Amino acid sequence: MGKTSFDFSGQVAVITGASRGIGKGSAERFAEAGAKVYLVDIDVEPGEAAAAAIREGGGDATFIDCDLTDSVAVKQMIERIASEAGAIDIFVNSAGGFHQQLSMGDTSEDEWDAVVDRNLKSVFLTSKYLTPVFEKQKGGCVINLGSMSGITTLQPSSPPYAAAKAGVHALTRVLAYDLGKYNVRVNAIAPGTTATERVIAVRSEEQREMIGKGTLLGRIADVEDMVGWVLMLASPESAYLTGQTIAVNAGRYMS
Repeated sequence: MGKTSFDFSGQVAVITGASRGIGKGSAERFAEAGAKVYLVDIDVEPGEAAAAAIREGGGDATFIDCDLTDSVAVKQMIERIASEAGAIDIFVNSAGGFHQQLSMGDTSEDEWDAVVDRNLKSVFLTSKYLTPVFEKQKGGCVINLGSMSGITTLQPSSPPYAAAKAGVHALTRVLAYDLGKYNVRVNAIAPGTTATERVIAVRSEEQREMIGKGTLLGRIADVEDMVGWVLMLASPESAYLTGQTIAVNAGRYMS
């Protein structure tokens, strides 16, 4: 698969959930395109390894350990990056996920709180503390990782995950409305099932095959299928696009 050439030289890109999956792939591609990259995650060892690999390849990457459900930690993380780098041009909310498929009846209150916090509260907190940064610098771009689960139900999933991702799509629109006056664009992608480490751990091979056959292209997505859209939404080519959720699912669901 070819790669579209992007140029983010001189820009600062922050990616949460960057120790693996779409977040890691996005960090790698932004660094390849010349951005100074901050990888933010609570999983220190793989996060440090991902940042080190980018540096070894000639990129500029820093890892920051941060619990994105902790208001104080998120505020400190954003203030540190803004002070250290001088600006935050691109912010990608990629942290999230779920670790077990459950019915509503089998979902505990603790599971609900943990998954909603990880997927939705984290985006609220980063948005809250990014706002004064964007207000000051009068520009920027936010890309949120939603999910097809937040649009429709096509396979067994996680009730709190589906609800949280629907919330991410709604918050994307609210944030776009709030930040437009500062020349900040906010968009989201809603990935179809993607072959990340987490998805492979949660969904059986049989499920992944079934989901792939349900798409018009006959396969589930690779990480690179989603990363290209993240970079596209951050690029000048998307300069007039804001408040949108782009469904990237090979035609499995069309609206």
